[in-house]
Amino acid sequence: MAGRLEGKVAIITGAAQGQGAHEARAFVAEGAKVMLTDVRDEVIDAARELGNSARAMKHDVSDEDQWNAVVAETVAAFGKVDILVNNAGIFAPNPITETTKESYIAHFNVNQLGMFLGMKAVIEPMKANGGGSIVNISSGAGQRGYPDMIAYLSTKWAASGMTKGAARELAPFKIRVNSIHPGLIETPMITGAGGDADFMKEIASTVPLGKIGKTDDVVEPVIYLASDLSGYVTGSQMTMDGGTGL
Repeated sequence: MAGRLEGKVAIITGAAQGQGAHEARAFVAEGAKVMLTDVRDEVIDAARELGNSARAMKHDVSDEDQWNAVVAETVAAFGKVDILVNNAGIFAPNPITETTKESYIAHFNVNQLGMFLGMKAVIEPMKANGGGSIVNISSGAGQRGYPDMIAYLSTKWAASGMTKGAARELAPFKIRVNSIHPGLIETPMITGAGGDADFMKEIASTVPLGKIGKTDDVVEPVIYLASDLSGYVTGSQMTMDGGTGL
């Protein structure tokens, strides 16, 4: 079904590469106008490839002033904000004893604080529209415990809780808030953590379905939650992990 996001305006963070860039391409194909943001310069090229339906801004999601600027620029370019996809994230696994304070704070700043500031920044423009959809990209690590990723795990559990609380608080304004919980998805964030073919084969063997997910496996649920097709869905946790959490 094409055109599921026709007439919608979205902000997608962490959109220079990987899952965020794929989401942006899919949103434009579904009829949306999209503001792509990222700390990487490549986000400008990613938006340029999408033509007049996309804009881009360099954006540190832990900076509240930059969030306000992104929202203002999106409204100036496209007239409104209907959708926020809080996709930006970092993943640097380490045992607890080897996790530095600096690494823990870096995870907090991007994965948790950035998500909070994004939700806060879009509330007023979404209220002005009569509603909207916020999709928070959490993780399977936001539903259960894993070793050697205490900083990442902490922020993704926080994302789950923030989603539930925001869904309750914003429901009167017809702003829906849901979270996505991918398992092992083949993106630069995962491959960069270990990378080679043997590593990827080893972790794929731990998945009941026997394979690592692709970005398409995440993009389709994001489109569903962003669209009016999910108009009665808020506070949900959608998991796509190949059965890892069974």
